[in-house]
Amino acid sequence: MTAPAQPELPDPGEIARLGAELPRVVLFGASSWNYAGWNGLVYHREYRGKGASARMLEEYARFPLFRTVGIDSSFYAPPTEEVLTEWARHLPAGFPCVTKVWQQLTVHTWTEAQDPAKAGKKNPDFLSPEVFHESIYQPYRAWFGDHTGPLVFEFQQIGARRGVTPQRFADRLDEFFDAIPPDLPYAVEVRNDEFLTPAYFAVLREHGVTHVLNNWTRMPTIGEQLDLPGVLSGSFIVARALLRLGRTYEQAVDKFAPYDRIQEPNPGLRRDLVRVAETAKATRLPAYILVNNRVEGSAPLTIFEVARLLEEKREQ
Repeated sequence: MTAPAQPELPDPGEIARLGAELPRVVLFGASSWNYAGWNGLVYHREYRGKGASARMLEEYARFPLFRTVGIDSSFYAPPTEEVLTEWARHLPAGFPCVTKVWQQLTVHTWTEAQDPAKAGKKNPDFLSPEVFHESIYQPYRAWFGDHTGPLVFEFQQIGARRGVTPQRFADRLDEFFDAIPPDLPYAVEVRNDEFLTPAYFAVLREHGVTHVLNNWTRMPTIGEQLDLPGVLSGSFIVARALLRLGRTYEQAVDKFAPYDRIQEPNPGLRRDLVRVAETAKATRLPAYILVNNRVEGSAPLTIFEVARLLEEKREQ
């Protein structure tokens, strides 16, 4: 089988110019950063051995279109002191990271995919203030304070038979955020569209917590969520472009790896991300806009195209 031709990469000068022209409140970034397919575009050095992932962050942060980064690995286990200090050592001062909170706090009932040994069992640590304080709050304040951007509580889809109604979910969030320190930036991402109720947004607004605008397989689009009353509930915006609607994560991995080119342009999603950026500029709320490789094929190239659209709109 003939290997695919090398992709044609954007001119570095154009990338730098677009990055310099982005509004101050627009912070683009990728969901994670460990991708060999970005060599020649984001990375120009070889990274191997222990600590390679942390060292990559230094060059990642120099890419002109990146002003933040998503840390997804923290969803599966809270980072250790060693990991947090290594990340901090390689990041520029004040470079903010959008970090997923450990799933131990956000899983209501374990599934086979999450933990075969616990499948079907309720999670006793679901929204536990004590677990949050010990495993997330204290470590991040101590070792990653200069880089702690939004902490994202990602709630994967909760089945209807679990008895978590929209009102019960909103009430649990209210209890949880009332019990934890309010001095870090928090955001909530849900995968149940029925949870997007006035009560949910009221709870977030009361605690200054941001709703994450997320493009995911069974959620309304980012643009549709942006139109919901009360959706701008916090002092910043978070948007995560994850998957094309109707497609699973596994399907996207198979389709798009190794993430070195755009394989499936998504004009509607790009327009939605432009709207998020324009909303940030109009409201003066910082917008952390994270793009996943699995949405079009290459996160940095998707961001490049969205930045071009923003430039075109400014010139109209």
